Amino acid sequence: MVCRMCKKDNLYKFLDLGFHPPADEFRRSEQLREPSIHYPLEVMLCQDCGLAQLSYVVSPEVLYRHDYPYESSITQTGQIHWTEFAKTTVDRLNLDREDLVVDVGSNVGVLLKAFSDNGMRTLGVDPAGNVVLIALKRGVETLNEFFSVDVARQIISSKGQASVITATNVFAHVDNLDDFMKAIDILLNEKGVFIFEAPYFVNLIKKFEYDTIYHEHLSYLSVKPLISFFGKFGMEVFDIEERDIHGGSFRVYVARKGRQEVLPIVEQMLKKEEDFGIYDLSVLKKFAIAVEENRQSLVWLLHKLKHEGKRIVAVSAPAKGMTLLNYCRIGTETLDYITEKSTLKIGRYTPGTHIPVYSDAKLLEQIPDYALLLAWNFAKEIMLNLDEYKKRGGKFIIPIPSLTIV
Repeated sequence: MVCRMCKKDNLYKFLDLGFHPPADEFRRSEQLREPSIHYPLEVMLCQDCGLAQLSYVVSPEVLYRHDYPYESSITQTGQIHWTEFAKTTVDRLNLDREDLVVDVGSNVGVLLKAFSDNGMRTLGVDPAGNVVLIALKRGVETLNEFFSVDVARQIISSKGQASVITATNVFAHVDNLDDFMKAIDILLNEKGVFIFEAPYFVNLIKKFEYDTIYHEHLSYLSVKPLISFFGKFGMEVFDIEERDIHGGSFRVYVARKGRQEVLPIVEQMLKKEEDFGIYDLSVLKKFAIAVEENRQSLVWLLHKLKHEGKRIVAVSAPAKGMTLLNYCRIGTETLDYITEKSTLKIGRYTPGTHIPVYSDAKLLEQIPDYALLLAWNFAKEIMLNLDEYKKRGGKFIIPIPSLTIV
């Protein structure tokens, strides 16, 4: 294989999590007997440009076209984040009502709704038909397509060029980034800005967030490879903001060269990456050893609790949690069930492990002894929402970044 950004073949595999089903392939009961395809989940570092990336690409048709069960708006933390994103962008770029904002991978339209509330013209593009229907019902105009050069031209013919193009937790999901950027280049007007958010690779290593590795996340982004990549398209990163969402993300601002002042934070982030050693193979090897140790500790703890006769369930069923369950081989022999807020997952079974998913109400009905909290990035909010469970004697197990019982 060659690097997704620089096209060189100088790749080093530093982490192998085994074979996994797609992390969002939640099944209905009638689908449980159907065969499940498991794909390699390995992470490589390009020793030329520095991009961390998966070795194997699952077809996006498989990942996104069939009953995609992710919606971006179900936590209060998320809602606050998207509202801030829209207002900050409108104020900073002095947008007016004639400006068009296009969100790529717009999901149920929560970010675009925030832009619309700020007076912008908006359009979403998303390949998942089921979530597009939700967006349309909410009044968010959305094209049910994969973003491409043809789609960019289609938008221009009906709406004109975009002043802002956003992509939150999408840019890292794209395999053919060259074609993606060609479409951005066509759709974005001369003064326009492309803004994307993604988990930051420094945080993945520093905060030990190995469960954020799954087949949708093809690239694990850092600033160094982005600088040279955008340069190929006559564009440059002019600002970066770090955000707490999803365990530590960065918001990257990109414009045509010379259109915006490049702020000092860009150079500061490059130095931060070198200082922490995310391109150092010895650092990455230590990370891989720590991942295996975390698996052993978690499995030992769960087995010990089961041996003591304790009832254990899990709370929340994010894609990252499916990486954890499948890597640690935690199934129905350990967890009685998982509870969730998302109606897209309730009533289904987890990919690979086939653990049933129920409403959070079941946790309060039964008060099992322990609840493994899989969406650890929203731990405070979830534990606050389920405070009644804790008051009645239930305990939470937080697996990452360090194994903790609350």
